[in-house]
Formats: sequence, structure tokens, C-alpha cells
Amino acid sequence: MKKGCLVIVLIILGAMAITAFWGIGKYNSLVGLNERVKGQWGQVENAYQRRSDLIPNLVNTVKGVVNFEKSTLTEVIQARSRATSVTVNADKLSQDQINKFQNAQEGLNGSLSKLLVSVERYPELKATQNFTELQSEIEGTENRINVERNRFNEEVKVFNSTRNSFPNIFIANCFSQFSEKGYFKSQEGSEKAPVVNFGE
Repeated sequence: MKKGCLVIVLIILGAMAITAFWGIGKYNSLVGLNERVKGQWGQVENAYQRRSDLIPNLVNTVKGVVNFEKSTLTEVIQARSRATSVTVNADKLSQDQINKFQNAQEGLNGSLSKLLVSVERYPELKATQNFTELQSEIEGTENRINVERNRFNEEVKVFNSTRNSFPNIFIANCFSQFSEKGYFKSQEGSEKAPVVNFGE
């Protein structure tokens, strides 16, 4: 009888040890994926910071043109201020937080676009080497932002699919740092093709 009890106890302890090692493995896997998402978020922030750092130089270059619209410059400066004031904690990359960050950045995108369209009326500014170089740098930075956002979304996809799969979801739900992450989404209305009318 004692030998039978000992075998049962060993089986129970063995099952508990296997379950504990399995849980530790799943936890460590989620930690690694979570860190990859946070690391890629840092890359997204770096790309946006690069653009933000270029804007004062662009504004100062444009200010040199005597008749340039001051309201457009003011709008860009204010949009930059709003965009840089929105920060997201890398530990809380929820969809709501990502949307707030993205909305602030899209406000800056709109102001920059308006500025660059306004420049078309100033041939002397377009001919300035400093302006041309800054415009080129901003375009390159916009491409880098797009690349980093796509990479971020890929890391989030891997994290969320692993996190939400069975049985990982049981481990993930026990720890707040493993909450589901949010994605960058396309701007509202971007799914509609622009209307081009050459008749006007």
C-alpha cells in the first residue's frame, strides 16, 4: 500500500513539474515576443522623431521667403507641438493608445502637406538647395516611418496571434504586460480612390 501511494505521489509531482516547466516556457516565449514589439515601437518613435527634428529647419528655410503665408507656418509649428506631446508607454500599446498617437501624427502630416503644396507658388524657394535637401530628407523619413510602422504591425501580429492561441491565452491573461497590442491602421477614407479630373 505504501509503495502504491508513493507511486501516485511521484506521478502527481511529475505532472506538476511538467506543467510548471510548460508554463515557464510559454511565459518566456511571450516575454520575448513582447520585447520585440517594444523594440519595434522604439524604431517607430525614432522615425517620427527624425521627422519632427527636421521640421524646424524646414520652417526656418521657408521663413526666409518674404511673402510666405505665416498662417501655414504657424499651423505646421502647432501641429508639430501637438504630435510631439502625445506619448505612448511601450508597456501599454493598446489600440486606443496607438490611435491617439496616429491621429496626432496625421495632423502633422496634413500640415506638412499643406506647407509643401504652398511652396509651389514660390519658385525662388523651390530653387533653394537647402529647401530641396530638406524636402528630400523629409520624403526619405516618411518612407522610413512607413517601413517601421509595417514592421511594428508584423511584430504585433506575431505577438497577438501567439498570445491569443490556445493554451497561451491562459498564461497571457494572468499577466498585464501580455495584453493584446494595437495596430497602426490606414487613415480613414484612404480606401477610396482619389477623383482625378483633368477637365478643370
